[in-house]
Amino acid sequence: MNTPEQENNQLDEGLSAVLSERRQLINLAYRFLGSVADAEDVVQETYARWYAMTPQQREATISPGGWLTKVASRICLDVLGSARAKRERYVGEWVPEPLPDRMEWVSGRSGESADPADRVTLDESVSMAFLVVLDSMTPAERVTFVLHDVFHYSFVEVAEIVGRSPAACRKLASSARQRVRAQKAPAAATAQRADMIKEFKQAWEAQDIQALIGLLDPNATTITDGGGIISAQIHPIEGREEVARFFVNAAGNAAGLTIVETKVNGQPGLVLQREGVTVSVLAFDVSGDRIQRIWAVLNPEKLRSWKD
Repeated sequence: MNTPEQENNQLDEGLSAVLSERRQLINLAYRFLGSVADAEDVVQETYARWYAMTPQQREATISPGGWLTKVASRICLDVLGSARAKRERYVGEWVPEPLPDRMEWVSGRSGESADPADRVTLDESVSMAFLVVLDSMTPAERVTFVLHDVFHYSFVEVAEIVGRSPAACRKLASSARQRVRAQKAPAAATAQRADMIKEFKQAWEAQDIQALIGLLDPNATTITDGGGIISAQIHPIEGREEVARFFVNAAGNAAGLTIVETKVNGQPGLVLQREGVTVSVLAFDVSGDRIQRIWAVLNPEKLRSWKD
């Protein structure tokens, strides 16, 4: 028979094991949803369901981490299913929430530093270009692809989560890979990307339209996301001359803004600040020696992770 002290130690160990899964869940949910706030909500709901079980039910769970992953993934599937209807009501273009290049983000709800476990590993699977491709997938494709190809779950495990057969999950993953390959252009080296963004910043500050045109792919596209809260272009801006003109005009109307080079989702990007407050975050897709796509996030609800 265990003493009260032994029972408390066992409870502490069990609690620690469950809470240690938090970072994994945040990483999964962000890749599923493209939103820090939504990822936090999913993880909170997942833990709420865990603690809603009786102690006996939790103790009988052979793999708490597997249980938490399964529940979080299923919640994300539901969220993705309803997200399409919400996107139809979204004002303008929807862009995934950008992440700053640090190990922790600021909690938009409390204004204080987030828990150290609230970290998203910044790799190729959270680049803005990759998240945009993920967003083009069906919910089942996205969840299957992320679980199998990014986090290396077996198709048997994925099938149990998404409610499909392993064979069906293989087809979903194959379809998702085709989407990724169709959108993936040869990436420039990190140093080259950083140099391109620096040159873009300098040309933008100088309002040098010819220099901007020279940095952009002929079919360059810019998408701005204001969410109906901040004034932004409703439709994508297409063609390098139009994109260059847009940024030159924006510079002329942006008195008091400071442009700062930084990392956005692990890639070279830019942040626009006014009196030290972040008002826009720009992510870039660079292929070869040209900038192909630019995503400018102005929606303040998507900038809560950026310290002022």
